Amino acid sequence: MAEAAPVAAPNAELLEWPKKDKRRLLHAVYRVGDLDRTIKFYTECFGMKLLRKRDIPEEKYSNAFLGFGPEVSNFVVELTYNYGVSSYDIGTGFGHFAIATQDVYKLVEDIRAKGGIITREPGPVKGGQSVIAFVKDPDGYVFELIQRGPTPEPLCQVMLRVGDLDRAIKFYEKALGMRLLKKVDRPEYKYTIAMLGYAEEQETTVLELTYNYGVTEYTKGNAYAQIAIGTDDVYKSAEVVSLVIQELGGKITRPAGPIPGINTKITSFLDPDGWKTVLVDNEDFLKELE
Repeated sequence: MAEAAPVAAPNAELLEWPKKDKRRLLHAVYRVGDLDRTIKFYTECFGMKLLRKRDIPEEKYSNAFLGFGPEVSNFVVELTYNYGVSSYDIGTGFGHFAIATQDVYKLVEDIRAKGGIITREPGPVKGGQSVIAFVKDPDGYVFELIQRGPTPEPLCQVMLRVGDLDRAIKFYEKALGMRLLKKVDRPEYKYTIAMLGYAEEQETTVLELTYNYGVTEYTKGNAYAQIAIGTDDVYKSAEVVSLVIQELGGKITRPAGPIPGINTKITSFLDPDGWKTVLVDNEDFLKELE
């Protein structure tokens, strides 16, 4: 009797979807204690543009979207101000955002002249060639300034700390279709980093995951909220995430479907380390911007 042909692994086709999907990082969402103060700092010190601002008095919050280019093509920050809340706990898990600039030294002097706090003076990274500096915004969020040539995406990194780097890499590859662009182990400083994204590091915004030797858990605080990523099919993408969560851990926090009022289709979930991602329907996102 002839052997039966091997059956394709269930869900194998579904798990291929994130690689075919049209995805990009849309924005990072976090909370600030004084919206106008942060807008002033980002526009005057970093050179960002205020793209839009909205006030939702019935929900008692305001938003501002800032970046280096339009939301249809660029990664931006979405700042949230909750009425009457002037400060937040950033926690130990959130690392930094990064901005690419052609002259770190000049940008640092401009920031210093406007009263910005420089936490690391410009200079080469330890054991490397890249010139970097670190600054703090008025709420205590850290921004790394990286010297590099002209780039279509100056707002170039979101860094988060994770307790198991290989698990986190696998999660973002399988659940979100990201590519591992670079992995660097620095045993002399007891950390390993991984850069993941949808295009090369010099061209786009990447997620930088950091593992500090022996540290498996971090506090999340209540300041940083999430990143948003575009997808052509929220429902299919949510199915993939559910499958990957069963394997690697995490949690669906909002099943796929439209948001009441604006009808944009989204789903949201936590990765195995508790970091939140929201998947947003690409067409609905463009309609929101009109």
